[in-house]
Amino acid sequence: MSDPREHDVEIAHPEALFVDGAWTAPAGTSSFEVVDATTGTPFLTVAEAGPADLDRAVAAARRAFDAGPWPLLEPAERAEHLRALAAGVRARADDLARLWTRQTGVVHAMAAALVPALAADYDVHADLAATFAFRTPVTSALSGVRACLVREPVGVVGAIVPWNAPLPLITSKLAPALLAGCTVVLKASPEAPGEAYVLAEIAESIGLPPGVLNVVAADREVSERLVRDPRVDKIAFTGSTAAGRRIAALAGERMARTTLELGGKSAALILDDADLATAAQTLAGAQCFLSGQICGAMTRLVVTRARHDEFVDALVAAAQVRLGDPFDPGTQMGPLATARQRERVETLVAAGVAEGADVVVGGRRPSHLDRGWFYEPTVLRSVDNGSTIARTEVFGPVQCVIAVRDEDEAIAVANDSEYGLNAAVFTDDPAKALAAARRIRSGTVGFNGVRGGRGLPFGGVKMSGIGREGGPEGLAGYLEPKTVVLDGAPFDAAAIGLPTTG
Repeated sequence: MSDPREHDVEIAHPEALFVDGAWTAPAGTSSFEVVDATTGTPFLTVAEAGPADLDRAVAAARRAFDAGPWPLLEPAERAEHLRALAAGVRARADDLARLWTRQTGVVHAMAAALVPALAADYDVHADLAATFAFRTPVTSALSGVRACLVREPVGVVGAIVPWNAPLPLITSKLAPALLAGCTVVLKASPEAPGEAYVLAEIAESIGLPPGVLNVVAADREVSERLVRDPRVDKIAFTGSTAAGRRIAALAGERMARTTLELGGKSAALILDDADLATAAQTLAGAQCFLSGQICGAMTRLVVTRARHDEFVDALVAAAQVRLGDPFDPGTQMGPLATARQRERVETLVAAGVAEGADVVVGGRRPSHLDRGWFYEPTVLRSVDNGSTIARTEVFGPVQCVIAVRDEDEAIAVANDSEYGLNAAVFTDDPAKALAAARRIRSGTVGFNGVRGGRGLPFGGVKMSGIGREGGPEGLAGYLEPKTVVLDGAPFDAAAIGLPTTG
């Protein structure tokens, strides 16, 4: 079988930035080397955007919003551009999946299966043009005054995405922003900028108006300039809670809108009537996706003492997976994305052991893989919920089993965290699952699974963030409601573009 790395993805303009509808040279000469997570060797070099480059990108987005036709188009007109983006993503699906695997180590078969679903996100958002209430007639229950509630684009959006899942996280921001009528400055991660470059090529090919989408790869200093820039109306960010807190503070100084999808330390509750083998298999399988480098990963597994040992045995058996080259069809889990991330995982596992936890499987680098950033799926037992390993987001294939007395204590443990992004309840009784879910403080709670499908609202409470991405709730975050008072002379609702019912 030929080495898939012999067929590199062709990025048309890696030495340039996509600004105002054109590929332009950066002001400086710095660049980022992108490293293959499996081999540890560079395979792509892209231009690094500096402060002057960011200024040009923001200025282009501002002009496109203030003076361009984009925000004034009807949603149905913008929807046609989203459908063209969807077609472009499908046409470049192989490139996008290959980039995701090389940059982050995600198993290629999984990446290849997900890209078409991500293309469908643009189509689904395009469909919202016909169903979402962009303009709604309203009447005051107090005064009887009639008005129109108009939902208008928030303005220029700074979209900042991390390295672990660039395409899904770009899509969850770009699709609603564009449908809403916003213009966007997309700041890609230096570790994984490839998908953003491909999307810029697609935007150029479909004739997206100049300035509507601008793409730069930049470091944290430039990202902070984007957050501070008064010409940017909203920041949409996915990343660490520490970075999210900084963004929230800076945005708050000028009342910029934010959507912040941040870290998690998600709990899975395995109730006493659950099928332990199925729960263990589900949770171990989820741990393999992106080697646990996802914010919603189930990393605290809470089970009663009566079933603790049996569950740990089932989890250990399920954690026996094949590590290796993510392009190999037989591989079940690839490497971590960077050497720095593997070092973080090792440090936190060591801290867990020092604080009394026992490693029952994994906990080390696989001896047969001497290149890349591999780390074995790891399960720790005897974990105290107050310990470092139970309270810190590891962002790797590490799960902690926490023993509790009963269901009430399980829910208390689940809620005893500064995070509240994701959770799950494993039980044979849907009514019991719903009752438990209502007591868990989390943005999402799954029933015998790790989370719902794309298109559902996703986001966190507490330190896991602000706002939601996905579905109508996600679109609403890119719109500002405006009340236009129309009471007075008679008017024809249909003639001024209002629904005639509702």
